[in-house]
Amino acid sequence: MDSSVYQVYEDEIQLLKEEIKLLSEKYEDIKQESTFFSDEEVRMSAKLFQREFLRECKGHTPPLDLKAELESLERDLSFLEKFTGIQITSHSKKTLEKTVNRTVRKHRLSGNCQSLPFCLEFQLLEVQNKEKVSAAISDLSIIVESGLCSELSKFVSSTEERGSLLMFFRSFSSYAEWCKHRRCTFLHFKAKYPNIVILPEGQEGDHIILRNSQLPGFELMIVWKMHINEEGTTTPVLDLLPKVPEQVGEQKKAAIDNAPTCFRSMLLLFGIETAIENLIQAFSLEK
Repeated sequence: MDSSVYQVYEDEIQLLKEEIKLLSEKYEDIKQESTFFSDEEVRMSAKLFQREFLRECKGHTPPLDLKAELESLERDLSFLEKFTGIQITSHSKKTLEKTVNRTVRKHRLSGNCQSLPFCLEFQLLEVQNKEKVSAAISDLSIIVESGLCSELSKFVSSTEERGSLLMFFRSFSSYAEWCKHRRCTFLHFKAKYPNIVILPEGQEGDHIILRNSQLPGFELMIVWKMHINEEGTTTPVLDLLPKVPEQVGEQKKAAIDNAPTCFRSMLLLFGIETAIENLIQAFSLEK
């Protein structure tokens, strides 16, 4: 192909880059109020930009396959959402300060992770230094569901002080995954033993109760808490709390009082699911 043809394409690309730069600067200058975007609005805007860009390049072969690039980005986004369980449902930003080499914006993110909602607010400082751009986060504020455990609240406070978004997302994802596992485990045993297993707080509760009509007044409560330390490591903590009728003899009562210790031993030997399964089968008097 003649070199003059290549020059035409290069000139066209350069003009488009300059036009995009001018439009971006103009957009940032007039955008001083918060703007909110849903996932659908972002996709629609991307598609609109693609159509306008292709229209400008009509008669020339596009320098990039924008449709393939967009589809690739959407696949990457879908993969990350499935892999991490984190889904961003809304985003807003407001420019607080803008100079030649310094920009400060306030961001607000809302979303959920494995059905657990969260909301983040923070300021992002971007400094242009020659060819490099440095960024720093400040004034991080994290809001999670008030009903979550107190240990999570302590972790959130620690993360806010450090201003670490990466730590929050990594640790919250692990915590939410454990909560999902607990929910699925409780629902599994409720479906398998509907006459024995009771979910007093629904599927999102942190405990189940075992009752047997052949043992009136006698209950076993399996408590499953989540402990998350200030470093963001989540550890499941399970315990067994028996409820014994007053008329039970001292010998039987002593054996029942030893049940929590035996349950904790089964947890170490067999794991959570098998330990709960063995306990339910023994309690239901199944042979």
